[in-house]
Amino acid sequence: METVKLNNGVEMPMVGYGVFLVSPEECERCVLDAINVGYRSIDTAQAYFNEEGVGNAVVKSGVPREELFITTKVWIANAGYEKAKTSIERSLQKLQTDYIDLLLIHQAYNDYYGTYKAMEEAYKVGTVRAIGVSNFYADRFVDLAKFSEIKPMVNQLEAHVFYQRKEI
Repeated sequence: METVKLNNGVEMPMVGYGVFLVSPEECERCVLDAINVGYRSIDTAQAYFNEEGVGNAVVKSGVPREELFITTKVWIANAGYEKAKTSIERSLQKLQTDYIDLLLIHQAYNDYYGTYKAMEEAYKVGTVRAIGVSNFYADRFVDLAKFSEIKPMVNQLEAHVFYQRKEI
């Protein structure tokens, strides 16, 4: 599997299996199938409501946890320092793991500075191996990077032929 090295040295697989729009009822089976055919990176989010299915599949797969790369995202309803801290713990429980490989802020809304501070703390204690953002425009990304202690390691952007952003 081809990987990219993040700015903290963590190796992230270049190809992953995403579970956006996969129902909670189907998620476990789909992720287990993906792992069985060779996927090692799984991407979920609090807003997808299927972290439990990902966690169940990871446990049932029999693949050692250190061979998998799990990404999840803090949703805007959980933004702010205290809410984010609580939601990170909930995600760890739902994913049935001691650590998350990559934790992202899902979107640049609400108190994302407080959210990022909670993520920095999780990174420092080792419950998260890498932190970053998702769907941030350049100005928000640069602002957060400039005023944060730990620079974001990823800005995950949706890009494909069916996703075209209209500029105003």
